[in-house]
Amino acid sequence: MRSGARDETLMRAALAEAAAAAGTEDVPVGALVVDASGVVIGTGRNEREARHDPTGHAEIVALREAATRVGSWRLDGCALVVTLEPCVMCAGAILASRVERVVFGAWDEKAGAAGSVVDVLRERRLPHRVEVVAGVLAAEAKAQLRDFFAGRR
Repeated sequence: MRSGARDETLMRAALAEAAAAAGTEDVPVGALVVDASGVVIGTGRNEREARHDPTGHAEIVALREAATRVGSWRLDGCALVVTLEPCVMCAGAILASRVERVVFGAWDEKAGAAGSVVDVLRERRLPHRVEVVAGVLAAEAKAQLRDFFAGRR
C-alpha cells in the first residue's frame, strides 16, 4: 500500500477514535501510534474534561499507551496520526518520545505547533526533528470539529 493510501486508512481510524468521544464534553480529537511495521500500538482521544486532566490530549493518551505497550518511552520508528495539528505540549511529547513521523488532518490556526502558529516539530535548534505530513483527510477532520462546536453554540 502506498504511503498516501496508508495515511488515509490510518486517519480514518483516528477519525473513528475521535467520533467515539461523541456525547462527551471533550473536543473530538483522535490519535494513534503506529510502529515501524504498521501495527497500531496506541490509541487515544481527548479526555481533558472526562479525567479533569490538562494533559489529556489525544496525542498524549496515545503516546502513553504505546510506550506502555512497548515497554519504553522511546518510540523510535513510530508514527503518530492525529485528526488535529498538535499543540505545543503535544509537540514536546512527540519530540521527547522520538516519534519519527506525524500525520495530521486539520490545521489548528489558534494553537498548532506543526507549522500553522509555530513549528516545534521541525525546529532546527532542537535535537530531534519529525517528518510532518499535513492535511490528510483535512475536510473530514475539520467537519468533525466544526460539528462539535456548532452543537455547543
